Amino acid sequence: MKAVLCKEYGPPESLVVEEIPSPEAGSGQVVVRVRSAGVNFPDVLIIENKYQFKPPLPFTPGGEVAGEILSIGEGVEGLAVGDRVLANCGWQGFAEEIVLHAGGVFKIPDSMDFETASAFLLTYGTSHYALKQRAKLRAGEDLVVLGAAGGVGIAALEIGKVMGARVIAAASTPEKLAVCKEHGADEVIDYSKEDLKTRIRELTGGKGADVVYDPVGGDFSEPCLRAMAWEGRFLVIGFAAGEIPRPPLNLTLLKSCDIVGVFWGAFVGRDPATHNENVNELLTWFEEGRIKPRISASYPLEDVAKALRDLSERRVKGKVVVVP
Repeated sequence: MKAVLCKEYGPPESLVVEEIPSPEAGSGQVVVRVRSAGVNFPDVLIIENKYQFKPPLPFTPGGEVAGEILSIGEGVEGLAVGDRVLANCGWQGFAEEIVLHAGGVFKIPDSMDFETASAFLLTYGTSHYALKQRAKLRAGEDLVVLGAAGGVGIAALEIGKVMGARVIAAASTPEKLAVCKEHGADEVIDYSKEDLKTRIRELTGGKGADVVYDPVGGDFSEPCLRAMAWEGRFLVIGFAAGEIPRPPLNLTLLKSCDIVGVFWGAFVGRDPATHNENVNELLTWFEEGRIKPRISASYPLEDVAKALRDLSERRVKGKVVVVP
């Protein structure tokens, strides 16, 4: 089978596509024919040796997949050959086939195509965990989403709306903000032209943001922290801007607010029962038409470097996928 390989750490252009042996299902595992694989910011970090998880070289990047079960190992129950499924895999996804632990595989609804399924779990899983378990978002609260036209951003604003929040989407261009409005944003901020702190306060009637969802970092984090409401929650999702901010901690004292870390991958391993409940709730919301990933482009395996480059340079609105 064909697979993308990272043989040495480096930029997307250092990746190669080669023939490797097909995997076999061991005890508790399934082999899935990959019909589509989601492309996410951790895929960029992992090939540059900048991510929390560091698989040994050589490895295949690609953190989420959707496809059909080809074979099943001993002890697997509730799944059958031919089932349409999705899974978060960390890496190994940019390939024609993948072996997965059966406990992390979910059947997908008939109404969900493979490309949509492959763009679903990581972004919506992260945002759901962040807003539900970490922020404990309440109906009527003001939620500010940074990088709101990206994959996790769109997921956060859609889930925020489902949970009853008033959502303020912040992004860097009018085109991206138009996408945010299409996905339900109540208000928008162009942070390439407008002052974040001032606009958040204006749009919240001076109160400030109850919850800030920040997958960007860099220079955008501190202005949001300065515009927090009393007992607000600032969610640390990631650092797409490249720089890890170092905000003055006296701001948390003055606002009596929280800076809350969100490590969805570790949560999945530590609390699989709650994770399963979250995924089932998300799939229900999808079937009800309340949430849906936005896929702006698909690429063959041979163009995975372009997919990763477009994502890292923030040219993507929503998600992109790789289709073997």
